[in-house]
This record gives sequence, C-alpha cells and structure tokens, in this order.
Amino acid sequence: MRAVCVIGLGLIGGSVLRAASAAGRPAWGSTKSEADADAARADGFEALEIDEALSRAAAEDALIVLATPVTAVRGVLRKIAEHAPDAWLTDVVSVKDPVDAEVRSVLPEARYAGGHPMAGLSSSGWEAGSAELFRGAAWAVTIEEDTSLEAWREAAQLALDCGAQVVPTSAAAHDSAVARISHLPHVFAAVLAAVGADGGPLSLSLAAGSFRDGTRVAGSSPDLVRAMTEGNRSALLDAVDDALGRLGAARGSLASTGGLKSTVDSGYAARRSLEALATTPRTTTTVRLDGNAPERLRELGDLGGRVVALTQDTAQLELPTPS
Repeated sequence: MRAVCVIGLGLIGGSVLRAASAAGRPAWGSTKSEADADAARADGFEALEIDEALSRAAAEDALIVLATPVTAVRGVLRKIAEHAPDAWLTDVVSVKDPVDAEVRSVLPEARYAGGHPMAGLSSSGWEAGSAELFRGAAWAVTIEEDTSLEAWREAAQLALDCGAQVVPTSAAAHDSAVARISHLPHVFAAVLAAVGADGGPLSLSLAAGSFRDGTRVAGSSPDLVRAMTEGNRSALLDAVDDALGRLGAARGSLASTGGLKSTVDSGYAARRSLEALATTPRTTTTVRLDGNAPERLRELGDLGGRVVALTQDTAQLELPTPS
C-alpha cells in the first residue's frame, strides 16, 4: 500500500492521517499548528517538520495529501516543488478549480488528481478528527481529460481506504455543485444566525431544533469558512443569485397573497428527493480504466454514481436505478 504524507492536521487532514493509518498504510503528517502537532504525537502519530515530511515522501514515493485552507496551497506547493516535484499528489480542499490552477502553475510535473471528502463537523483541529469521519461519505475525485488514470486511481484508492465512496467529476462541475449544497448553506447559516440574534434575548431563548439545525455550521471557524466560500466566488455567486430569486418570489407572494405555498411545496419536494436517494435501489456497472474512462466516469458521476471498488484496470460503480 502506498505511503501517505498529509500536510495539514486539522479536522480533515487529521482524519485522513488516522484513516489511512488504520487501513494499513504507512502514514505521517506535518502542520504549522504546534497544538495539532503535539496532539497528533500524543496520539501516537508522526508529525514532522514540513521539509522532513516531504523529503521522506520523495524517498518513499508517497502520496502527498494537501489538507490546508485554499489560501495556503500555493506556499505548500512551492515546498513540494523543492523536495518532490513529480510527487503523487491529491488534496482535500473544498474547492477544486483554484487548486488545480495552482498545481498546473507551480507543480506541473506532479501526478495529481484533486479530491474533496464531503464530511465534516463544525468543530476543527486535530482533536475533532476521527478515523471514521469518512465512513460511507461521498468523496469527489476530479478527473479531467489530461488527468493521468494512475494519478486518479491513487487518489480514489485513498478515498476508498478511508471508508468513503468516490464520486468522479470535473473540477468545474464539483465547484458548481458544492456552491449549492455546501457553500451556500454556510452563507445562509451565517445570515440566519445573525437574523435570529437581532431578535434579542427572547428570540434566542426560544430557539429550538429548526434554528439550531439551520445555524449549526455558523459555528465553524470563520477563517475556514471565508477561505472556502470566497475561494469559490464565481460558482457561489450563481447559487446566491438563484437563492435570492427564490427568496424574492417568496417575499412577493407573502406580501401580495399572504401565501408561501409554492416556496414551501418546492422545498418539501426537494428534501423528499434527497431522502429518497438514500433508499433508491442501485445498480452496478464496471468501467475500464482506458482512454475513454475520464468521460465515462464523469458521466456516471453526474448521474449520482459512486465508485465502490477498484482493480488495476477497472472501476466498479453503483448508480441509482432510474424510476
């Protein structure tokens, strides 16, 4: 099993290090946070200085995993260029186009495929992580026309070893999707929390399940939320415009007729569709990892397909059965 070097040992990076180690991979990490490094060492993991970690990665031909905020990616890539310019490389950053552009600029010889596990908590840091964080989760692994199948397979196999299921996609499609189901909810949670607080102590004292659930991610680190949402500015603007249009329609309906039927009914139907997806029967298909694989894998990812197993030459996917 290929060794893994994780750069960044917060919630996600720390969980990757734990899960990769639990899967039997040699694994070590590095972080700028002394608190996270000390906590990782106290739990029996190797947390090295970054030059030592990357030199070891080069010597062992390890898969390097970037687990930093997007704002720190370029600096880490420059470090990797010093020690392992043709490294196996993936990341767990929440936006993909900006990271892909940085890799192409700073580390063009890297064997890279981008990644993003769709799992997390509102808490952060090493102590919040767990080897089970990714169990059953979707983990996007990007595959462009020029992505080497070997690099994609390495990134996808790490995700599978961490207990996740792989969603093959392009960087642009990923960023558009997560703007709607991850980044917009962070913006809405911040707005909802602020509106609730503006109601004063009475409002907050009456806050119950719907308010707590709707504002949960507003408790995330503001710096991390800003890096995530601002890093996906273009796609997030499209999602915000869509949401504002729907809010405007809801306000217009409420002001003119006093009703919110269209808004509530469409939201109810959308939520039911999400819940139904979890219980929809799934079919299995196999894709050969040849020259046609990138397009085929992206097509199946767009249909909700997830890679659940890999061989040297094939990827096995499960897809929702059309109704």
